[in-house]
Amino acid sequence: MSLLKRLEAQKKIEQPVQGKDNKPVTLAKIDPFQSLKGRIHKRIVDEMSLEESKGLTDKNVDKKILEDFVARVANVVMDEETLPVMRGDRSRVIIEVVDEVLGFGPIDPLLKDDSISEVMVNSANQVYVERKGKLVLTDVRFRDDAHVMQVIEKIVAPLGRRIDESSPMVDARLPDGSRVNAIIPPLALRGPCITIRKFAKDPLQIAQLIEFGTLTQEMADFLRACVEGKLNIVVSGGTGSGKTTTLNILSSFIPDDERIVTIEDAAELQLRQEHVVKLETRPANIEGKGAISMRELVKNSLRMRPDRIVVGEVRSGEALDMLQAMNTGHDGSLTTGHANSPRDMISRLETMVLMAGLDLPVKAIREQIASAVDLVLQQSRLQDGSRRITHLTEVQGMEGDVITLQDIFIFEQRGKDENNKIIGNFRPTGIRPKFIDKLIANGIHLSNEIFWSK
Repeated sequence: MSLLKRLEAQKKIEQPVQGKDNKPVTLAKIDPFQSLKGRIHKRIVDEMSLEESKGLTDKNVDKKILEDFVARVANVVMDEETLPVMRGDRSRVIIEVVDEVLGFGPIDPLLKDDSISEVMVNSANQVYVERKGKLVLTDVRFRDDAHVMQVIEKIVAPLGRRIDESSPMVDARLPDGSRVNAIIPPLALRGPCITIRKFAKDPLQIAQLIEFGTLTQEMADFLRACVEGKLNIVVSGGTGSGKTTTLNILSSFIPDDERIVTIEDAAELQLRQEHVVKLETRPANIEGKGAISMRELVKNSLRMRPDRIVVGEVRSGEALDMLQAMNTGHDGSLTTGHANSPRDMISRLETMVLMAGLDLPVKAIREQIASAVDLVLQQSRLQDGSRRITHLTEVQGMEGDVITLQDIFIFEQRGKDENNKIIGNFRPTGIRPKFIDKLIANGIHLSNEIFWSK
């Protein structure tokens, strides 16, 4: 959708918002300049139609040119006002109009704030952010539910996705790769909700995670060896624990001469290698047809001659196809999953394989998992908001009907200090993993001192 068409579609929000039975919806925030901004918006649309021949509506037009154009029109309209607009108010009106026209409305400043890692719109008058691992209520407000819906449409429309009463949930992404989830009434009782997981403009490097205390240098060296040595790794953890960030960093260890295929619900991985093929699922169209699932993409990726398969997250039956890929020559594959511990992750994999709909005996499933997965990396967000890799656990094999696991590195928590910061330390368990022989076969040599307790 072109910029001009989007602007024309936005004009409808200038009308009084009506709820059920034609009753006006309560506004979340009384804006004394709402009428003025509506007139500015209308003038922008009118002038942009005239300026179309000058390239303002071109897809690749520089954003600074558009910002200057919007500011100029806004100043002209304010100059025409009967009552003068004070200088401070002028600046605020221009900023808000620019955010509305070229950005994502009231939340645009939050998206530009590098100290914020997540933006959560619970309703038109309640917006939270996550800053340094803690949730903070902001003073950002939308005009009403229709305003929130407009921002959602602006996010999903360029991606060819839709959200309406028949499809009231959507996963999407922003142009910078940040992950977006939106859910609207009738499922969201208080109005449309938006959750945006922001990603750093410059992806974090392993050195920064060491500096943040997420892991130690020894653990980083160990993980680098595991990736370069083509071990199959599952990153597990809870929501917001940093799984995708860790997956990005692990994938950065993959050599540049290997072909990587990534598979995601909404593309968010930021791989730096040159030879990368990115695949993304597709939801059903308005007729309920045409959906392409994660499982179908995993199957298709096997025909694409991958050296590595990176699945953003396994949630259901695609776990079976992922395990099959790991067991059939695609060593070095990476994925993430939700779980509270390495043992829980293994149990969840069993459950997800059963969701594939095949009547497989549990022992056969466990043998597949034990054969396919080499290492489980458990990451947690602790009570103080910090993120730690709490376990690096080897999947050793089967003993009877049970999959045996062995911790290689663990994080031991010892309490909190006077500032409520978690006190703890990373410790190797002193056990040398069985897959060391596989690493040596791939030309990777690790010093035994890495595994010694200090």
